[in-house]
Amino acid sequence: MINHALSRILRLEIARFLLSGGLNTALTYGVYLLVLLFLPYKTSYTISYISGVGIAYALNRFFVFKGHQGIKSVALLPLVYLAQYLCSLLILWVWVEKLGYDQRIAPLIAIIITIPLTFILSKLIFSKKPLKTDSPQ
Repeated sequence: MINHALSRILRLEIARFLLSGGLNTALTYGVYLLVLLFLPYKTSYTISYISGVGIAYALNRFFVFKGHQGIKSVALLPLVYLAQYLCSLLILWVWVEKLGYDQRIAPLIAIIITIPLTFILSKLIFSKKPLKTDSPQ
């Protein structure tokens, strides 16, 4: 019963996107905290972010969308993450510099806010079918 329910959920691209995003977030957040011991938060975030783009490509290609559009996916994914990075950096800056909140939490807030943008753009570059709402089959 649980396996059947899990199987149905994992048929949805958004569910696979969130699952892979959670794994990627955990890995890159660990990198961020480690690098933060030695470098400022902006540099730490940049290093962890770049490592996350590579992980995201592999997860999106082989697990989330189970396909790609050839060189288009390879070329455009960094642009998706550049857009997310710039939005996230602004969120980090506001969170830390303007609101005075903890810099260790700032990347998590940025991820939560930018998830919809990243999913839509990633789907556009990895899917050969038009963007539409998923429904379990």
